[in-house]
Amino acid sequence: QEHEKPLAIANGELRINGKGKKLRKPRTIYSSLQLQALNQRFQQTQYLALPERAELAAQLGLTQTQVKIWFQNKRSKYKKIMKQG
Repeated sequence: QEHEKPLAIANGELRINGKGKKLRKPRTIYSSLQLQALNQRFQQTQYLALPERAELAAQLGLTQTQVKIWFQNKRSKYKKIMKQG
């Protein structure tokens, strides 16, 4: 017999029974058109203002958080590559 465990949301994180491991959202898969637009915008500027981020997210059908995190990850990769030479 399998009992269904209640889910609790604390600080925006899904948890089973309010403890244990976090249930992560699935990793975002960006389309080639989305990646092309994101990379193109990154070449123009590495940082987006809030209205720019909102506009880009709306154009690409992404959330502002997805755009923000993509830029954070891209900046991190870029700095790592630049550091290596």
